[in-house]
Amino acid sequence: MAFSFGGGSGWGLTFFRLKLSDFPSIRDFAIAHRNADVRQLLLQKNHPPGFPIKEAALQIQARQKAEAKLPAWFANQNICYPSLLSLEQCSSATTANFKANLLQGDTIVDLTGGMGVDAAAFSARFREVIYLERNADLQEITAHNLAQLGVANVQCINADSVQWLRQYTGKADWVYLDPARRGTTGGKVVGLQECEPEVLALKKILFRKARNILLKASPMLDIDLAVSQLENVRRVYVVAVENEVKELLFHLDESATGPPEIVSVNLPKPPHPVQEFSFDREHESAADVRFSVPQQFLYEPNAAVLKAGAFRSVAAAFGVEKLHPNSHLYTSGALIPGFPGRSFIVLATLKLDKKQLEPWLPEGKANIAVRNFPMTVAQIRQQTGLKDGGDKYLFATTDLQKRRIVLVCEKAGSDT
Repeated sequence: MAFSFGGGSGWGLTFFRLKLSDFPSIRDFAIAHRNADVRQLLLQKNHPPGFPIKEAALQIQARQKAEAKLPAWFANQNICYPSLLSLEQCSSATTANFKANLLQGDTIVDLTGGMGVDAAAFSARFREVIYLERNADLQEITAHNLAQLGVANVQCINADSVQWLRQYTGKADWVYLDPARRGTTGGKVVGLQECEPEVLALKKILFRKARNILLKASPMLDIDLAVSQLENVRRVYVVAVENEVKELLFHLDESATGPPEIVSVNLPKPPHPVQEFSFDREHESAADVRFSVPQQFLYEPNAAVLKAGAFRSVAAAFGVEKLHPNSHLYTSGALIPGFPGRSFIVLATLKLDKKQLEPWLPEGKANIAVRNFPMTVAQIRQQTGLKDGGDKYLFATTDLQKRRIVLVCEKAGSDT
């Protein structure tokens, strides 16, 4: 068996072929040099004659990246990494497990198998996972890795997924696809019609072969445009990890009509609880929102809520008031538990003036955020001389009277 290894590193690792029989020596070298600078390793001349140092360097760099993204894979020394690009494009363990916990059934077909991270997660929720990958080398690597992980109910098939699907005579509970989001020149694309396979053109056959479809899309995609294009969207998940939006997931069901439920989810580091908030566009547009000057507590929605566009719904649901229609900061006189974001105690409301700020920031440090304000964080730091860090938070924003204000805050509780 021979594996192709793709580079994508920007420093000379392009494509190589590795015999599985050579992998143990490469694996041992990669583990022994796990913290090494791969650039320096490649420049060294003292490697044994014929040793595949470029392949070993690729494994080292991939393992370094996998430690945080795929900890269980990293912990297994027999995992073989196909390419840095595959590792970059695959789901993290956190998001793969989140997706898997949304689904269950007898059979799921993963049309865009890749490294198999999602397929491995799905294996715990389905009797059978059918994994499809048209790159034969990548399919072989994935089959090898899944065996090392003890995953036995994933059928790995080397095939063009669209052609395979047309010939599939069964009816799966779910079809999952994560279309490639790179154009013909290698640059990243966002729109559904630019991805491959093109889900809009496949929707009819997908519904003939599966009861439900789960589509993963770019976090940059416009949600309302995608819902309009896809139709039959039952639910949209906006998934953030540690307050950074990573994935948009669209659950398609042929019987779905009307506006879909939109679920914003922020997955923080343990032991902090998952933050989840659900709404739909009809309730968002009709939600009653009140406005107020800054009160004792300030709330900043997490990134998933903001991407989802739940600006009015979150205010109505938690009984908080907005500072300004375009600021997306909220306030209350008493602390509201469970708000999907960060909560702060407001210490002072000031102008952006260095002398006014100094008494509140004796260490000359602050964590600065800008919301509906005509200056960047860098410009504020330059004007005030404040360094990053400390336990105080500054929110530069605009109030109802269109005044430019700075709120000096400290965290309320232990939310993230």
